[in-house]
Amino acid sequence: MMLYLRLFFEFFKTGLFAVGGGMATLPFLYDISDKTGWFSHAQLADMIAVSESTPGPIGVNMATYVGFTTGGVPGALVATLGLVTPSVIVILIIARVLQSFRQNKYVDAAFYGLRPCSVGLIAAAGILVVRIALFRFDLFSRTGRLLDVFNFKAIVLAAALIVLTRWVKTTKGLHPILFILASAAVGIAFRF
Repeated sequence: MMLYLRLFFEFFKTGLFAVGGGMATLPFLYDISDKTGWFSHAQLADMIAVSESTPGPIGVNMATYVGFTTGGVPGALVATLGLVTPSVIVILIIARVLQSFRQNKYVDAAFYGLRPCSVGLIAAAGILVVRIALFRFDLFSRTGRLLDVFNFKAIVLAAALIVLTRWVKTTKGLHPILFILASAAVGIAFRF
């Protein structure tokens, strides 16, 4: 029972303060990982990959995944409810007073000020994902060899995806799911 209460509480906090969408939940998930030990940073990177490649908001997918891995189906439900409850409460309050709320100059200024916060949280999450996906600092700390810092297979794949999605005319218009599926196949084939 305590596990479910803790899941709800941790994801309630995440849902309450992760302004800017699903990617903004990632710094909170790293914090949950460090505080609870429910999952490692490497497992979080796997969760990000699964959450990004499945339908639905990444924050909800991540909460469901973490809840399921720590507490089964009830854990998935509790974590997901914990994440979405603050949004539902805030939306209901805002809907009640929307017109007068949005016209307030202080509220408008607050929303404008939240934009850089959202960008910062998302950028921090992106940096953490790049660090986990492209670098192997844990291996370097064990071996001390500089070349062990880099995950060369992942760097080559990331570079190829950047080139294919940005500069190659025949592939840059393709649907992102095709790149996700191709990356999964490459990961299987080359044993990432």
